[in-house]
Amino acid sequence: MSERSYSLLGLWPIINRWKSLVGAALALALVVSLIVALLLPNIYTSTAVFFPTNPQSSDPDRIVEGGKLDLGGRTEDLDRVITIGQSQPVAELIIKRFDLHRHYDTGQPGDDAADDKALREFSSNLSIVHNEREAIELTFQDYDKQLAARIANDLVQIIDSVNQQLTLENRRNVLGLYRTRYEFLNTEYERSRRQLVQARRRYGIYGLEQQSRYLAREIIKVESQLNQAQAGGPGNVAGLRRALRGLTQADGGNVINLENYVRGTDSLAMFTARLTDLQERLVKARGEYETADVTLKGKLSSLYVVQKAYPATKKSKPVRWLIVVGSVALTFALSIVVITLLELLRRTRRMSSASGL
Repeated sequence: MSERSYSLLGLWPIINRWKSLVGAALALALVVSLIVALLLPNIYTSTAVFFPTNPQSSDPDRIVEGGKLDLGGRTEDLDRVITIGQSQPVAELIIKRFDLHRHYDTGQPGDDAADDKALREFSSNLSIVHNEREAIELTFQDYDKQLAARIANDLVQIIDSVNQQLTLENRRNVLGLYRTRYEFLNTEYERSRRQLVQARRRYGIYGLEQQSRYLAREIIKVESQLNQAQAGGPGNVAGLRRALRGLTQADGGNVINLENYVRGTDSLAMFTARLTDLQERLVKARGEYETADVTLKGKLSSLYVVQKAYPATKKSKPVRWLIVVGSVALTFALSIVVITLLELLRRTRRMSSASGL
């Protein structure tokens, strides 16, 4: 036996027999869907487009030193920004800032059921996706087009702020290290400076080059006079010997003498070299600390916003004609199924009655 074929034309007699019921169902579906479509509020969509930057390239410390801002976000940068935008703390902050409990009519804040309903409603209206151009599109929907645009723009700012906070704590720790190093070098510099002053007072050395010339000239002069006096020339031999001893020995009574000069030269050279080194390091440490402090206080965006969210000029949904057409088409299809089943049931009963007779 050949298999029996089915077609829509074969259903026409069945539809014709049940045309009143089908017509009533279609008319009811048309009226109900039309009423529902007209009662649905207009939903507006606002979209912000931005590129995330690499936190290392947007670090102010690197930019002050001449680094360039890298606008090309890596995969991990894109994932991090999307995760921040979809996080619950960010959602709760927006819900509180715009009083969305009242806007969504979910109940009083603080109630678990109301909070959960507001959070679910907010999440259903938010979309953050990574598009094919390596950018992020943040979209928010609401029946208030002005509110949708404000929420989308605030979300971008919050994501930027949280993204910056990820490196802010480490930068504060680095600033603390700069401050500690600067304070240490400043203390060491002051201590070394006092040691140098004390050494100058102890050894009577205040100018190496001037004092060396003075001592050499005076010693040669006194020795020459002493030699002349010992040879019978003018001069007091004992007085010249005391003068020579004062110039050459520390216990001779002179503040400036050759023995202290020789003894203190090495110490002063060491203290001077130490002080010079500390001074250079101190100046550098102070500059690094001031730079780190200024850059920490500066706010550099970690996002490059290509397009801010603007209030939509036309609704995105609902598509009312599609709702009406879809409802009528679905009702027609269900009607065909129902009347076909009724026809099969009626035929089965007739066949059962005929076989019983």
